Amino acid sequence: MKSLSDPIFVVSTTALPELRSAALRQLLTCDPIGKVAGIAHLVADVKRGAFTLDTSAILINAAEARAIPGRPLQPELVLPKTLKHRSMRTEEGRAALIHALAHIEFNAMNLALDAVCRFVDMPDEYYTDWLSVAGEEAQHFDMLSRHLQTLGFAYGAFPAHGSMWEMAEKTQHDVLARMALVPRTLEARGLDATPAVRAKIAQAGDMAAAHILDIILREEVGHVAIGNHWYNWLCMARELEPIAAFADLVREYEAPVLRGPFNIAARRAAGFTEEELTVLQSGWIVRPTADTDVPTAGQ
Repeated sequence: MKSLSDPIFVVSTTALPELRSAALRQLLTCDPIGKVAGIAHLVADVKRGAFTLDTSAILINAAEARAIPGRPLQPELVLPKTLKHRSMRTEEGRAALIHALAHIEFNAMNLALDAVCRFVDMPDEYYTDWLSVAGEEAQHFDMLSRHLQTLGFAYGAFPAHGSMWEMAEKTQHDVLARMALVPRTLEARGLDATPAVRAKIAQAGDMAAAHILDIILREEVGHVAIGNHWYNWLCMARELEPIAAFADLVREYEAPVLRGPFNIAARRAAGFTEEELTVLQSGWIVRPTADTDVPTAGQ
């Protein structure tokens, strides 16, 4: 697991912008290009210590809550079951799959920013960890959206769904639930799904996109590892047993079903314990659900 700097902040008498407030501004930004650029600037500033950090400030008021996350008018958000399936044998079908992946990464950078600005009283490293995740998710979105343009389409050209953000809304009041059910569940499912999606894209002859997915998978392992670290830190702080607590949270928040095949090597690299992997493969922590977020060409 990595942090942006060590030590994280430089003490200065000069008035510097506050990190979590700056993250909130990026979260509220609707323009994807502006959001990507703003996150990159924020990450660079924090690396050089050009920010202060207030871990106790409650930043999100009612008006801002209604505007979160900032996103463009397109893509149109629809129910997952209404998304049209498109064949990978067509250029439009391949573009739709890249668009689905870009939409996942757009949500992921918003989720990381939300983890920074929403939750209070965590260690400084928590905030810089999730800012670093936001930076990499923004790069993933940028790579995929640029590649989508080479196929003749732009982000927003296809409808998408909001299932990932629905879990953010469910877990907005508890950082433990957020760590359990976003990085350890939704992002970890990406570790499982990406190899098959990558193979499908490579089979269609789009090796540039396949290379992008190689980068994404490698970096997503680190994101899930950060989620695992802070989940376990919170369990220790609250005197909870991690496996039992996770099962309780899955049921309480009606989290997506955990289905195989699982990318055991990637999950192990991301910090899941052997006991957790055994429990996962046994099918003990499951809850049937109608909607999942594994990308298809229809998304």
